[in-house]
Formats: sequence, structure tokens, C-alpha cells
Amino acid sequence: MSDDEGGFDDNAADEPFDEEDDMEDQADVEEEAEGEGGADDGEQGRDVVEIGDPGGDGAPGQGVAAEERVTTPYMTKFERARVLGTRALQISMNAPVMVELEGETDPLQIALKELRARKIPITIRRFLPDGSYEDWNVDELIIPDEQNLMARDLEIDTMAKSAPTFRRG
Repeated sequence: MSDDEGGFDDNAADEPFDEEDDMEDQADVEEEAEGEGGADDGEQGRDVVEIGDPGGDGAPGQGVAAEERVTTPYMTKFERARVLGTRALQISMNAPVMVELEGETDPLQIALKELRARKIPITIRRFLPDGSYEDWNVDELIIPDEQNLMARDLEIDTMAKSAPTFRRG
């Protein structure tokens, strides 16, 4: 079997394993992970969901103080969908649930219940045209259709037992 067929590289086995290089690589990975979130964001125990990436140029903008925010305090339907999806994924990966469960097992239903109770530990980061951003906690935002946050079984029409049929006329 030749090397170009995806076989084992004989030259890699001849090189000695350098434990110091491996430790330096691990330290670099840990430093990058610390710089991406957590303590630098000023939010303890909260995830930051970024809405509207400023273009992916990698240049971080400046955060706007809470007193100087210019965006609306209303949660958009896009933010709501992103927050619910992110939180449902976290719950499905065994994240701690912030509300009392009453028999709910569906992660999305639990996330909806947490949103109704305003207990979701997520911060929404809204990017502005000048490259700066505003951070809003979910509990600070006004949810316009909060009365429509009901369990999924209540949203489904109980009269529709099957899909509609179409007839040629």
C-alpha cells in the first residue's frame, strides 16, 4: 500500500515525540479559549448569542454601556428563535434547568417555559453599523407576543386530524 492511498506515513514514526511542544500547544489552546468568552465579557454564567455578525472581519468592536443603548428593548422574532434554539440545545446536552418541571421532557418546551419565566441565562449581543455592540440580557427584553408562548400541544389545532386533501375540479 503506497502513501498516496491514505496509508500510514513511515516518516512520522521516525520523529521523536516532544512532550514540551505538546504542552505548549495545549497552553495556546487554553489561552485562546479564555479570550473567547467568559470572564472578558463581564457576564458570569451567561452565554452570549451574537445576532447580526458585523461582517466576520475579526476586528472586535467596542461595547456600549447599558445606559447608552440605542436599540429597542423589544426581543425580535429572530432573537427569540435563536435564544430558544440555543437554550433547547443546551438543555438537551444536560444543562441545568432554571424552572420547575411539571412533566415536560421536550427541551424546546422547557426552553419556552424558561423564557416565559425570564430565567434563560443568555445575553444577546446586537451589533451596530459602526462596529460596536450592545449586550442585552434576556430578562431585560420585552417579549411582544409573550401571551403566545404556550405549550406546543395547545398550538396544534385539535380539529385537524389529517393533512388536507386536494381534489381536481
